[in-house]
Amino acid sequence: MKTLQYCKNSKYCAFPYFTAAFQQRCPNMGGRWQLVTATVALSLALALLLSECITNCHTTPTDDIFENGRSDKEILDALLMATRYDKRLLPPVSGTLTVNMSVLLLSLASPDESSLKYEVEFLLQQQWYDPRLRYYNQSSYDFLNAIHHHNDVWLPDTYFIMHGDFKDPLIPVHFALRIFRNGTVNYLMRRHLILSCQGALHIFPFDDPQCSFAMESISYEQSAITYVWKNDEDTLRKSPSLTTLNAYLIQNQTIACPTKASWRGNYSCLKVDLIFTRDRAFYFTTVFIPGIILVTSSFITFWLEWNAVPARVMIGVTTMLNFFTTSNGFRSTLPVVSNLTAMNVWDGVCMCFIYASLLEFVCVNYVGRKRPLHNVVYRPGENPVTQHVIQGVKKTGDKKPDSSGPNEIVTCTNCGPNPCTHTANNGCATENCVPVPSANQFAGVQVRKKEPPHPIRVAKTIDVIARITFPTAYAVFLIFFFIHYKGFS
Repeated sequence: MKTLQYCKNSKYCAFPYFTAAFQQRCPNMGGRWQLVTATVALSLALALLLSECITNCHTTPTDDIFENGRSDKEILDALLMATRYDKRLLPPVSGTLTVNMSVLLLSLASPDESSLKYEVEFLLQQQWYDPRLRYYNQSSYDFLNAIHHHNDVWLPDTYFIMHGDFKDPLIPVHFALRIFRNGTVNYLMRRHLILSCQGALHIFPFDDPQCSFAMESISYEQSAITYVWKNDEDTLRKSPSLTTLNAYLIQNQTIACPTKASWRGNYSCLKVDLIFTRDRAFYFTTVFIPGIILVTSSFITFWLEWNAVPARVMIGVTTMLNFFTTSNGFRSTLPVVSNLTAMNVWDGVCMCFIYASLLEFVCVNYVGRKRPLHNVVYRPGENPVTQHVIQGVKKTGDKKPDSSGPNEIVTCTNCGPNPCTHTANNGCATENCVPVPSANQFAGVQVRKKEPPHPIRVAKTIDVIARITFPTAYAVFLIFFFIHYKGFS
């Protein structure tokens, strides 16, 4: 009786319980109870088999769902039934779920070229395998368009690690969601990022900004999900209709994030590096070449006459004002940094050359207008021009001799700006010649042998020196500037 009571609560003991109860109530049946027992056992087996079949039909889609003529919506409704599919659970794969990533560039832009902000628009493709979404090959669809069911399908929780911001999309972010026959899911999404890049603004515009962003799972560690680049791509794919605005991409690479300890844990991560450059042809045509022309124009004054005051003043002042106007108009678009930049060096040195050429003209004009020293009466020993004053003549007063002999050495003041000495009948008028005292008349007389250069000659010498030093120094600066700041790289 205890055995019977125990079997009442077990579906596997139903048949023994029924047999024992039948034998107690019908003891006179004899051997016919075995036939009855076999019949009942067969009925119970059929009932259990039917129950298992009904149960399995709730988890395996029936063939008639995938017949020709059925829409992809009906197939998706059957695949995504709440009784067989739970989007909160990872796809049941053996080991780690692999998500293949791929990026297709659509557009690149830099609204403010003097800054380090770049806009990047791209399509992010994610592909993985979900065995719960397999369907039979009787359907005419190669893949199912599940874009309207993206809220019912498990999707990787990918987020972006970057310095910047998201730009509001003009179209929905979810671009495409396709489910293939073998259970492969292809998810395509559109992203528009505003990246704050890293660059060396102190050498602007010769810097090459580098923009980076990474993609990582936010809730599943690497033991559950692994991100890999599709087909082991090491560079990004570019759209045939790729558009650029002030953004000149020279290099890109797709790598795995460097392994580092994180307080969040070990998460799978992929990284994209974009290296841009500036349009240096623009800066050469708008800044450097006009600056070179203005500076070299200020050097033209060195080839003008020293006393051409209006022309030299006009050239010096005009070039300085033009350079100020050009540099001020461009300086408003330069990046604001707290250290010395390449453009500050360029403006400062060019302005120094223009101002130095103006100062050179001032010095030349001042020296050239000085009174020559030999036109002034000096005391003995002060006049740099050879003067011979006889003490006896000085006591009685300066008296010019009436005549001089043909071979007498005289000093002439009519031969040019500098006095000369020669014989009286050698091309010098007698009235303009002064006899040179003889050797016995030099007693007590101070004579200076070296005569100073004439101020006009000094002024012209300064111009000649400036014609060589100024262009040479400026050429050395240009070579140093462009090599140091990688202008030709």
